[in-house]
Amino acid sequence: MSLRDRAAELAASRLTVRTKDFEAIGVPRHYMALMCEEGILERVGFGLYRLAQKA
Repeated sequence: MSLRDRAAELAASRLTVRTKDFEAIGVPRHYMALMCEEGILERVGFGLYRLAQKA
């Protein structure tokens, strides 16, 4: 399973996910910014992310 898959699976299982939650499963911090640019995650606050809403 890729890092993106792990991060997306974690985000799908929770309403919001903290940066340290992603790091705990081995996903580096810079992946969150990349996944936000790709439209996979949304940043909802400082260190808080959620799965992006599909339109």
